[in-house]
Amino acid sequence: MRTLNSLRRSVVYGLCIAFGGALMQAAWALEPFVVRDIRIEGLQRVEAGTVFASIPVRVGDSFTEEKASASIRSLFSLGLFKDVRIDNKDGVIVVIVEERPNVAEVDFSGNREFDKDLLKRALRDIGLSEGRPFDKALVDRAEQELKTQYINKSLYGIEIVTTVTPIERNRVNVSFAITEGEIAKISEINIVGNKAFTADKLRGLFDSDTGNWLSWYTKSNRYSRTKLNADVESLRAFYMARGFLEFKVDASQVAISPDKKDIAITVSVTEGEQFVVSEIKLAGNYLNKEHEFQSLVTIKAGEPYNANDVAQTTKAFTDYFANFGYAFARAEVRTSVDRATNRVAITLVADPSRRVYVRRINVAGNDRTRDEVIRREFRQLEAAWYDGEKIRTSRNRVDRLGYFTNVGIDTQEVAGSPDQVDLTITVAEKPTGSISLGAGISSAEGLGLSFGFKQDNAFGSGNSLGIELNTSKANRTLVLSTTNPYFTDDGVSRSLDLYQRTARPYADVDSYAIETTGVGVRFGVPFSDADTVYFGIGWDKTRILPGTYLPTVYDDYAKEYGFEATALPVTVGWSRDTRDSALVPSTGRVIRTNAEWSVSGDMRYVRGTAQFQQFYPISRTITAAFNSELSLGAATGSSSYPVFKNYYLGGLGSVRGFEQGSLTTAAQRAASLTATGGAKKVVFNAEVLSPFPGGGSDRTLRAFAFVDAGGIYAPDESLQLGDMRASYGVGVSWISPVGPLRLAIARPLSKFDADRMQNVQFQIGTTF
Repeated sequence: MRTLNSLRRSVVYGLCIAFGGALMQAAWALEPFVVRDIRIEGLQRVEAGTVFASIPVRVGDSFTEEKASASIRSLFSLGLFKDVRIDNKDGVIVVIVEERPNVAEVDFSGNREFDKDLLKRALRDIGLSEGRPFDKALVDRAEQELKTQYINKSLYGIEIVTTVTPIERNRVNVSFAITEGEIAKISEINIVGNKAFTADKLRGLFDSDTGNWLSWYTKSNRYSRTKLNADVESLRAFYMARGFLEFKVDASQVAISPDKKDIAITVSVTEGEQFVVSEIKLAGNYLNKEHEFQSLVTIKAGEPYNANDVAQTTKAFTDYFANFGYAFARAEVRTSVDRATNRVAITLVADPSRRVYVRRINVAGNDRTRDEVIRREFRQLEAAWYDGEKIRTSRNRVDRLGYFTNVGIDTQEVAGSPDQVDLTITVAEKPTGSISLGAGISSAEGLGLSFGFKQDNAFGSGNSLGIELNTSKANRTLVLSTTNPYFTDDGVSRSLDLYQRTARPYADVDSYAIETTGVGVRFGVPFSDADTVYFGIGWDKTRILPGTYLPTVYDDYAKEYGFEATALPVTVGWSRDTRDSALVPSTGRVIRTNAEWSVSGDMRYVRGTAQFQQFYPISRTITAAFNSELSLGAATGSSSYPVFKNYYLGGLGSVRGFEQGSLTTAAQRAASLTATGGAKKVVFNAEVLSPFPGGGSDRTLRAFAFVDAGGIYAPDESLQLGDMRASYGVGVSWISPVGPLRLAIARPLSKFDADRMQNVQFQIGTTF
């Protein structure tokens, strides 16, 4: 009974409320009227004109209930007000607004993984920033955005507490107290369903791993969905390159532990059967050059289907078509699978499409380097037929400048002109300068300052400029050098060198010193895209300032030439560079030769150097590099070969593990003399370079193993292998934020008792 009475009361109350609402709606119904004036109340920072421009009514208009609703909606849509009301006072519309508070400051505490400025930029993108109106709804969005930023860094335990503090003048301070928690790391990677290959082998294909000693740098044990997707694609490519045409990844699952510190990844695969290629056929239009295209096929019948070979073949086809102007040629692969025998027949169908010419060449990404520096390396011309070989040559020439970390060329169709394309070459610039500063003070030398500067792309002009200055008493140096690679429009380069050096090996003011002054000019004439011939002439003067501790070889030189001697050397050289990259070469070679002949002056001699470098790609990431160098010098007159034109050996750049320039000739060893170089030098180097263990595919950090050998000889000594030194070791090269660094740890294979060893050697430069 009590329940029934309660139900009756509820029904009565409901009817009363409904009836009252109907009466209220009737009482407040807005009758249309003519607007005599419009007033605005409650504005603090917002301009009145903003309000007037937003409401759809003017003085003299008929004001209706629809216009009132539209006005309120329009003002709310500005996002500037948290409350809006409209009153009617005898035909005068009064718009009463309450402005949202402005954000005075956005601050963070507890953030270690991200800089505050980075977090502020992320919140600015969603509308929360200093000086903008504050909306409570933005707080939730801001917290979600911050959590997204941290989750992308594998910080799944992130907690955020937001505090909004009102301050004077209708403003608020918004602060985020962040508890980052610990980084969630990959604890295990499981691969399920594999039969043909072990899980360890497959896990080795992943950039993601469970961590190693270098994970602090590579962050390889931090989970990322993007990185996992890339790993799955690597897994798919691995199987497809080994004939598993029907391989598929069923699922990739990620599980995080309750404490949000460990992540387990499980990848489920279905391998399918392995298929062998039964035959390869060509179909389509090959421009009557089927035999030439057939020679480009790397797919082999009788071997497992290899997706890499197929992709390489189709790319070779399209590249070859491009050499004849067919920029949009297509090479389609059609497969006929026989599952009964696990064999697959491949048909390569070619469609050259249409021949096109290049309308325009655009350059992008060069913020500092001038366009002409890049354009002058191009062999593909505007308004000429598209030529794939010339375009590839152009890309390699730009890359070999050494000014860019990445060079790419894109082809775009011209709208409305099917026979035209535009090329866009996009570059990523890198620092091309080095600078060194030093200062020292001692009672013997006083204050000594040293300064070194070299810029290979000065002011973005492509010219190089170098300055070296040292003011110490022991080594006073002033060297100025500059090279203009396009001294003429035809690509003839010009190099100028001016130098003055004074070396005083001993601090004693009475000790001897060597002073060298000279100037030189050299021109480089390109004879092909890869070959350049150099011609030059110079003048130098060498003075021996007599004093104590003068070595015997210098005393003998002074007796023959006097304490001052001049030379007028003429130089000629040739170089060929076919490397694919100046930064990280993996294929190609470099050949350099240079001869110097002193045709006048007190010193008459001839000297020359020949160098050969070759790079071989062992795999996609491993490169073998070989270097050999032979240098010879001899006197051409009645006098002996001048000691100041000797070559030196030892250290980085020659035979690692020995002190720089310290290796002696047989005669110097027999007389227990210090190293003063020799007239003959031979060097051999072999290296194998690979990504640093644990460093993933980072091209800036590489490890290498090496074997070096070299010998230094006097003018009257023959090149004896028994007089050569050799070493082996490992090292690391890193293009670091402060400059290129190269460190080598070497052990001798062949040495003499008097040799000075230096097992650890490194070089580093500062870039800007």
